[in-house]
Amino acid sequence: MGKSIIVAGGGAAGMCAAIYAARNGASVTIIEKNSVLGKKLSMTGNGRCNLTNLDMREECFNPPARARMKEWLSTYGVEDVISFFKSMGVVVKSEDGYIYPVSGQAMSVVNALINEINRLGISVNLGEQVKGVKCLEGSRVLLNTNKAEYEADAVILSMGALSGAKSTMSTGDGYYICKNIGMTVKDTHPALVGFKVAEGEIMPSAGVRATAEVSFILGGEVLAGEYGEVQLSSDGISGIPVMQASREVIKFVEEKKPVYAVLDFFPDYDESDFNALKADMLRLKDERTLEEFLQGFANSGITDMVLGRMKVGRKMKMKNISVSMAECILDTYRNVKIAIDSSYGYQASQVTTGGISLGDIGSDFSCKTAPGIYCVGELLDVDGRCGGYNLQFAWTSGSIAGCAASL
Repeated sequence: MGKSIIVAGGGAAGMCAAIYAARNGASVTIIEKNSVLGKKLSMTGNGRCNLTNLDMREECFNPPARARMKEWLSTYGVEDVISFFKSMGVVVKSEDGYIYPVSGQAMSVVNALINEINRLGISVNLGEQVKGVKCLEGSRVLLNTNKAEYEADAVILSMGALSGAKSTMSTGDGYYICKNIGMTVKDTHPALVGFKVAEGEIMPSAGVRATAEVSFILGGEVLAGEYGEVQLSSDGISGIPVMQASREVIKFVEEKKPVYAVLDFFPDYDESDFNALKADMLRLKDERTLEEFLQGFANSGITDMVLGRMKVGRKMKMKNISVSMAECILDTYRNVKIAIDSSYGYQASQVTTGGISLGDIGSDFSCKTAPGIYCVGELLDVDGRCGGYNLQFAWTSGSIAGCAASL
């Protein structure tokens, strides 16, 4: 008879761990405090579910995790993920290396996992919250919930972190449970998240999307830099490049250090090309107003922001503006400096930085301080870039732990 295994948490990593353990002959029970499995997974990728990425490298994860990720990805990588979902009938496609289900629906991924869970006879207890675990004599593990007490050969903790909408019930329960069994929890922060700007910053009155290079600076140091479509609102800045950079910036923002976002709205121009563009624009220095002069130069919302910051009247005639002043206005589009106040918080973030120290975790995701207990997924101090990297870690950690626990 196979081992008895309890999986605490029915998210991506938990469902994956349960399936691999059951495929190895284990008797598996999933305990999930939500009323459904895969609640957060159903919302990922704007509802499309970016399963993984063909450009999967350890450099795409937080520095403390990179050496371990190289090892883990060599054990269970991108092709393993694709094969795993193929085994459940999920057809995938690549969009510039980003792997999505052909259905374009995250729920099709969740349903495939649930169907496999049902096919394998895995028990699922919904609406039940895990309160604690401890090791017993004879290599057994005791798990307590708000409803019952369970004994098993192994327990896999996959309870998620703090990031996600309220409906996902991501409250970091696993942290205190792990602390109670002797594990170290590193400071946590929201990541892959947007930022609120400081009070008084002049921003577009309506939402604006624009390609830009964004750099985050503290004093004279560049903390992070990214390129892509930035989203600006009346009170904040977001978009993929901002979210990517947030992993390197968030600690300083939460410490209330003077962090600034510096935006270049002409990132595809080098200095020579931009000087030529300015010279070409200055041919239009005639009877037209500054507003008319700039209407074809950039998004009107960005122009409103630039002129508002420079306190320049948009109805001024170009013939009355000096060449040096006109050049200064155009140059400002390459150096818009915005003071950052705070992040949008855990509820608006995709992942959490920090968590269970990898020094407490074995190569098979077993807990070094508590035999028979495994930790996977977002609970650990592993976070990757936006684009399928965090789900790859969910599948990688879940599969390795599920197989190891069932042996």
